[in-house]
Amino acid sequence: MQQANTNIVIRNPFGTMDVPAPNDRDVMDYAATATLAGDAADLNAAAWASIATPSDRLEGVWASRWNGGADPTIAGDTPEAWKDGRADVRVAGERIYLRFDWDHGRRHGLIDAAREGSRLVGKYINLTNPAIMRPWVGRVVDADRIDGCFPNGRLDFRR
Repeated sequence: MQQANTNIVIRNPFGTMDVPAPNDRDVMDYAATATLAGDAADLNAAAWASIATPSDRLEGVWASRWNGGADPTIAGDTPEAWKDGRADVRVAGERIYLRFDWDHGRRHGLIDAAREGSRLVGKYINLTNPAIMRPWVGRVVDADRIDGCFPNGRLDFRR
């Protein structure tokens, strides 16, 4: 029996697989063109979650939703349909980690993002299917709202 490598260092506070190269060229190229105004006209402006806001500005439980791709494991799913779930947000220095689920908790994703004022720049990995990774840009609008986008659609958070 072979001994497992125990020298693996996990960056994210959830103890799951890390997002590989969260600041790579694809992320920076996408971040250079992605815009999120954070205004009342944004798709994430209307309240759609029912999670109470704790005293901390970011950390804690959030609701999540994404669109822009069809999940082949969900019967009848379309790219336009929102996939809802729950999220846990953790702050570690200048990095923000957003672990979220959808499909009633059967699918999981992780975002590893650098904080640039109210802007978040990073990458998403599908923890259920790690071959799926996308650049992601977010904007912390307030303690109840994080607007987010990736090249194919939206990935937003609300409380």
